[in-house]
Amino acid sequence: MYKLIIVDDEKNIREGLAQCYSWNELGFELCSTFPDGKSALDYVRRYRVDVVLSDIRMPVMDGLKLAEQLSLSYPSVIMVLLSGFAEFEYAQTALRYGVKEYLLKPVKYEEAVKTFQNICEMLDQKTGVKKSSEPFAGYYDQIVSQVTEYLQTHYRDASLEDAAAVVALSPNYLSRIFKRKKGMNFSEFLQEIKMETAASLLCDVTRKTYEIAAEVGYDNPKNFTRAFKQYSGKTPREFREQGQSL
Repeated sequence: MYKLIIVDDEKNIREGLAQCYSWNELGFELCSTFPDGKSALDYVRRYRVDVVLSDIRMPVMDGLKLAEQLSLSYPSVIMVLLSGFAEFEYAQTALRYGVKEYLLKPVKYEEAVKTFQNICEMLDQKTGVKKSSEPFAGYYDQIVSQVTEYLQTHYRDASLEDAAAVVALSPNYLSRIFKRKKGMNFSEFLQEIKMETAASLLCDVTRKTYEIAAEVGYDNPKNFTRAFKQYSGKTPREFREQGQSL
């Protein structure tokens, strides 16, 4: 596991970066956070650090000065700079200090994850560490597991947007992860849960079809009947009459 520190003079941003990411799943141990470059540099002088995630504008010592000091004395440390859009051109001057990665504020979750996945892979290559062909499988599995649990509970009115909010990802990024891990689209999986739930409910012959339709999210019973037949090859009535088996 690679050692990471975070440097930002704004406490809420510092704590947000520390808490909102599954750093261990990404291959990093978050060792500490600091409000300025000087305190971060003092830490690097005493302890091993592999990656520094730092803001540019800070009191005492800013991110560019920190990058300069690290490039001179600790060139193996990878520097990732946080930059506001207006500072991006200014931040490019850090290229001479070996800064290769930038994250624009406000930081997008999926962009940060991708950046640190790339860094982890780069460090693995540098150190000769061999991992599975899908090094972040555990992280993705956790995301899909959370979404699956959400869908199994909220299938009636679930949406991709709401599911994405549950795991703090963008809908597009979640959709790609879900397709990759489940082998089907988010909407297909949601439909499967709805239809399997409906089939279970139809086994209770005292339940009305329109009641079951509403329970799995169909206000119009005809739309439910159409969807159920498309999924199972039978209408709800045929399903009941022919042995209640999908």
